Amino acid sequence: MTATVPSKPSGEDRSPFRHELYPYRGEAQFLSGTLGFIHEALEGGEAVVVAVPSDKSSLLRGELSDEPAVTFVDTTTAGPNPGRLVAAWTAWMKERGEGDRPVRGIGETAWHEARSAAHLSELRYNEWLLNRAFARSSTWSMLCPYDTADEDQDALRSLSICHPLIRRDGRQAPNEDYLAGEEYAFEAQADPCDPCQELSYTQGDLAAIRSKVSQCASDAGVPQDRLPKLAVAVTEIATNSIRHGGGGGTLRTWTQDATFLCEFRDSGYISDVMAGRSRPDAHQLGGRGLWLAHQFCDLVEIRSTRDQGTTVRLHMDVPR
Repeated sequence: MTATVPSKPSGEDRSPFRHELYPYRGEAQFLSGTLGFIHEALEGGEAVVVAVPSDKSSLLRGELSDEPAVTFVDTTTAGPNPGRLVAAWTAWMKERGEGDRPVRGIGETAWHEARSAAHLSELRYNEWLLNRAFARSSTWSMLCPYDTADEDQDALRSLSICHPLIRRDGRQAPNEDYLAGEEYAFEAQADPCDPCQELSYTQGDLAAIRSKVSQCASDAGVPQDRLPKLAVAVTEIATNSIRHGGGGGTLRTWTQDATFLCEFRDSGYISDVMAGRSRPDAHQLGGRGLWLAHQFCDLVEIRSTRDQGTTVRLHMDVPR
């Protein structure tokens, strides 16, 4: 199924948040581009947060001599789900901002470590959502290095359309490939594979849903200590579906490529594309269901349109 994200609101194209793509090839170009970005920040009295793979982190540490304004963070602490990254970056930037101090982030995703086509798709979508999440963050900016060594032009363009700016020869410039104001087009989701279990649900069926998913997940090999978290995520999504999706929907479960999936379909519509990606306020009433699903599952896919309704897929890794 292909779904879209609603167009950007008027004025977002002029967002003060600077989001740059930096295509590079090899260690020398990685260092020249990222160090140039860092030194610009230091000269302006800005802090820097670096979230890159460990080999790139070692390269930068060797050049910076423990510069106190530069903080290296471990992206693995956010877990495998890209849906947790907006909240992680928000926390990292706020911790270093110290009031109104500008902060620059350097975030490089280990694209080759994507666990599945669905995971890769959600990693790309996260790059798009960063523009929406930080649209009003005038003191934050981010550089996203991307290694072009494999010469995959399609992959490069799929990232380029998510970045309003691009860095070449040490300078920032508008990115002509950026699809400003246009809808985000998801890749088609893979169809469920056999054997696929299906169950229709409505008010009063939460216990049956939990039991069904728990049994199917256990049979698929999901570790027993993860089943309670999956049960919480399933309960939250099913409850949202019943309350806001027309009173009920359809549950499907299956296993594919060492992943257990459970999918909820209903006729509702989720208008907020950031739902579940920002940490709920401590005093907030409700609105925690999608957040908990993102925290407890290895991947969450949300596809929602007014005409096709909503599909939420929860992924749990199965040990090989």
